[in-house]
Amino acid sequence: MRLKIPAIDHFTLLLIGTVVAATLLPAQGIALVAFDYAADTAIVLLFFLHGAKLSRDAIWAGITNWRLHLLVLAFTYVLFPVLGLAAEQVAGLIVDPALAVGLLFLTLLPSTVQSSIAFTAIARGNVAAAVCSASLSNLLGIVLTPLLVTLLIHAGGAGSVNGLGSVQKIATQLLLPFVAGHVLRPVIGAWIDKHKRLLQPVDRGSILLVVYAAFSAAVVNGVWQRVGPFDLGVLFVASVAILGVIIALNGMASRLAGFSHEDSVVLLFCGSKKSLVTGVPMAGALFAPEQVGMVILPLMIFHQLQLLVCAWLAARYAKS
Repeated sequence: MRLKIPAIDHFTLLLIGTVVAATLLPAQGIALVAFDYAADTAIVLLFFLHGAKLSRDAIWAGITNWRLHLLVLAFTYVLFPVLGLAAEQVAGLIVDPALAVGLLFLTLLPSTVQSSIAFTAIARGNVAAAVCSASLSNLLGIVLTPLLVTLLIHAGGAGSVNGLGSVQKIATQLLLPFVAGHVLRPVIGAWIDKHKRLLQPVDRGSILLVVYAAFSAAVVNGVWQRVGPFDLGVLFVASVAILGVIIALNGMASRLAGFSHEDSVVLLFCGSKKSLVTGVPMAGALFAPEQVGMVILPLMIFHQLQLLVCAWLAARYAKS
């Protein structure tokens, strides 16, 4: 039996290319301000479209399975942060403190939506419940993630948060567009559902813009003098450890709760991933500009790792 090595997706290559571009040709001065404005506009559009895409029928179809949803939320906003605190304490002894903060930050984010639902469908899980859990996780995350960042990072002195300004930016840039999109769903929902592919370039374009702007500021502030191969290796090992513990405990929780295969799959894929789409703009709102590049670097590493592992698990479930 030949070992098949998972392929790296195109978006990961685009992310790497964006970091390289920001390293070689960082935006500065007026150009950086222009990129920041473009990224902010793209993020507003992104959350507006996500709000318009959120189907109330799909949520009500899966919301009755409250035990499953509570466990998903417990993994996302309780167990993950506990592991993040441990990782931040250990990694902070051997790598730059901003990278350790990034490890903690990624564990405070909501779950992914598109990939959680897609992997659940591939693995023959409860898709309606996955839609409900992933959507609920993201909806609560707009409030819970900034709160957890304030409590666990800002209050602990581990990083700088923009205080009241960050709350205002979260509200105006993420929450209000999301709510506006969802309120307008009866008007534009049919068109959004018919053109679902519209979200992908907005998703990816907004992330690439924010990553380029963040790493431009980080490069100007000497990020690559502070981060080397050893640091990247530590971040990778920490990501493997966090994801491995989450998946192992996930299986134990499913057995103890007596979940069916379909619901176990939902807990696995909705309770083990973190959203790059939500995390990057939130980092831009919650941290000082010169710190964002360092903070999102662990998230970018964890993002690719979770996709590779979950794709392998979904394919394994599909064959069994």
